[in-house]
Amino acid sequence: MKLSMKRSLLTFILAGAVVLLLHMLNEYHVITLSITVLSILRWISLVPLFIFGFQKKSLTGWIIIMLLTGFEFGYDFPDAGIQLKILSDIFLKLIKTIIAPLLFGTLVSGIAGHGNLRQVGRIGWKSILYFEIVTTFALAVGLIAINVSQAGSGVALAPAESPQDALKSNPQSAVEMILHIFPDNIAKSVAEGQVLQVVVFSILFGIGLSLVSEKKMKPMLQFAESLSEVMFKFTNIVMYFAPFAVFGAMAYTVGKYGITVFSNLFQLLLTLYLALIAFMVLVLVPVMIIARVPIRKFFRAVSEPFTLAFATASSESALPIAMENMERLGVPRKIVSFVLPTGYSFNLDGTTLYLSLASLFVAQAAGVHLTLGQQLVMMLTLMLTSKGVAGVPRASLVILSATVASFHLPPEPVFLILGIDALMDMGRTSVNVFGNCLASVVVARWEGEFNDKATFEEPIVVDDSP
Repeated sequence: MKLSMKRSLLTFILAGAVVLLLHMLNEYHVITLSITVLSILRWISLVPLFIFGFQKKSLTGWIIIMLLTGFEFGYDFPDAGIQLKILSDIFLKLIKTIIAPLLFGTLVSGIAGHGNLRQVGRIGWKSILYFEIVTTFALAVGLIAINVSQAGSGVALAPAESPQDALKSNPQSAVEMILHIFPDNIAKSVAEGQVLQVVVFSILFGIGLSLVSEKKMKPMLQFAESLSEVMFKFTNIVMYFAPFAVFGAMAYTVGKYGITVFSNLFQLLLTLYLALIAFMVLVLVPVMIIARVPIRKFFRAVSEPFTLAFATASSESALPIAMENMERLGVPRKIVSFVLPTGYSFNLDGTTLYLSLASLFVAQAAGVHLTLGQQLVMMLTLMLTSKGVAGVPRASLVILSATVASFHLPPEPVFLILGIDALMDMGRTSVNVFGNCLASVVVARWEGEFNDKATFEEPIVVDDSP
């Protein structure tokens, strides 16, 4: 079976290389092939990849396969590809129904079931300390990357349509950011998908539950434990739809924006993605080594949520499966249920890196030179404002606009970024998920509760009956 899978994968690579070569020869008029013939050849080259998927029966594999297929479909049939956005919309709606009950069940059972409130507080301050240190490095990497590439110098792009619509939300003040953490109506918080508010309510509920008598605590604790188990099973069911959602999301992106956007803004995109890779290699990998993270197992555990976050550009879509995989990796549930949701507001590594990079890009595009001191002040500003990202519509663009305004930079270059924001969002969101998964392992190791004996086995899509 392994040999046949390797053959299928190798056949796909070779077929893809041949098709790419034919495209290049056709482009330089060495040979002449019609658009239809090239399209058919591209689809044929995908066949071995589907054979590989049926052989491996891996959800991660199918997500990648459907991502590539969606790209091809959106390129060949753009109008139909745009209509397929409904697939990703359905998936994201289902995911949003999971978040609140899953967080409530895991946090309440983790806090009340553990009973050690002192440890809960200890996990909290360790998490926040780690978040602040890592996001500071992320901001610094973003500033260094854009200073080196100078991607904004000489930029002349057409602004996106109706940019004011994307930035119509007012950025939050410091007081509003603090108030936004606390729910005034938990039903409203759940309905609006305010993750941090649900986390605060669940933590307080869990603490309150741990303070009542065991007789009164037991029924609610059993309910919370059952709820979390049911929601994990619910997640498994929804994840069967993930490859189709990824297909729809990619077909929509390519169908609407085309592949020309990749070439038109290649330098800016390249700067961001190289900066994200540099951050992972220079910051997160050393953290993994210092914390003695089982690197091979960790990459297997994080590959699925990472790929899903990249394809859908949604951290929410990856949260349930990320929580489940970190538990299977050896992180205790009480740590997973606290660190991951909290990190979605305080440990957005990819987003903070993007904000520092994009802010300086705006200055470069506007022809404004910022001194090193001004850039450091900008970094400190982003350290505070980036914490208000959660819960703000078009959050990154709103925070970026507010930062630009505070430095008296013209807003027009911000509108230029809107054209590729969806493509940049894919990279920064996947790094957000990767960083939060790593944070849960680091805190578990710091607490001395990481289970090194845990074995992570990736679930297959269907039963592989002999």
